[in-house]
Amino acid sequence: MSSESRKKVFVSGCFDLLHSGHVAFFQEAATYGDLYVALGSDRTVLELKGRPPVNNNEERLYMVKAIACVTEAFISKGSGVLDFVEELKAIRPDYFVVNADGNLKAKKELCDQLGITYLVLERRPHGGLEPRSTTALRGISTMPYRIDVAGGWLDQPWVSRKSPGPVITISLEPTVEFNERSGMATSTRRKALELWGPRLPDGDPHKLAKVLFCYDNPPGTREISGSQDAIGLVFPGLNISHYAGEYWPAKIESVQDEAILQFIENALYLIPLGPREMGFSVLANTHITKKGAKALSDAALQCWDALLKQDVVGFGKSMRAAFEAQIAMFPNMVNSSILELIEEYRGQALGWKISGAGGGGYLILVADQLVQDGLKVFIRRQDHN
Repeated sequence: MSSESRKKVFVSGCFDLLHSGHVAFFQEAATYGDLYVALGSDRTVLELKGRPPVNNNEERLYMVKAIACVTEAFISKGSGVLDFVEELKAIRPDYFVVNADGNLKAKKELCDQLGITYLVLERRPHGGLEPRSTTALRGISTMPYRIDVAGGWLDQPWVSRKSPGPVITISLEPTVEFNERSGMATSTRRKALELWGPRLPDGDPHKLAKVLFCYDNPPGTREISGSQDAIGLVFPGLNISHYAGEYWPAKIESVQDEAILQFIENALYLIPLGPREMGFSVLANTHITKKGAKALSDAALQCWDALLKQDVVGFGKSMRAAFEAQIAMFPNMVNSSILELIEEYRGQALGWKISGAGGGGYLILVADQLVQDGLKVFIRRQDHN
């Protein structure tokens, strides 16, 4: 086939610390045609990830160009998650290819506008090789993330003093390098890395979580990070923390039952959201009331009951109720693009919430059917530090 008749394929990304997972992605994308790779600039990586890349523009570009299946590679001239727009319009590819964790509504909409076919690939390692990620190569692959499933904000005394209630969390294996400022306890996780290095130390999780909470909030901290972040990172499995007007919960209950953990893993899907807007403040325009805090508490307790019973319909309904109670008190948690994305998935999901506030994180869905292009999570089991 002549070069003129071959299809053009476009991919974008940071591609820092190049590994076999990147190469496998390039090779699969290249089966659709000549492969053009747009790399985010050092400035863009810093903006999106909150840290500079390990390898600079020139080194990343050199390595990607050296891969046999890559037709051309270049540094994108723009910024943000759509930093490649100028190059995309110039190349006019037939396909834009992303991994599931790079799948964003804004990318698909741009491709629809330009008449480009949008393809989402699953992460598949080359045969016989272990799955790889940039996170793993950074040597921090065992430090977990966390999701607050329901009840988030009740770990703040100025909420739980209105009405006591629980926060439900799960600790996640770092199979994905979750976005910074995504509501997955990434800032507390960075403090854990400073404190302990690439993995959690052995010890009583109650003591370790208290140490991390104190380290995350040294004397003089103006906005205290809720303790559910530290608890969700340190305690394996599924946990419920009961708050009653204090920063530390009155009681923490932990569940390690394998059937329940697998039930949660099978029910949850994550859809990446666009970046959070600059100058965003979730604490603006709040309306915190006793009625609102109680609605959040009641929904979280119903969610806990549904999880223990492995009731997927009840799980979805109660998680959605908890989310609605949150946004009634914190309306800035959502914006029009988040609400539009929820509408897109309403027919596939039993319930939903967002991992963070105002974008930058993930739409979390509860479903009893496969959600196309949704990311799966893996819960950290006991003694899997």
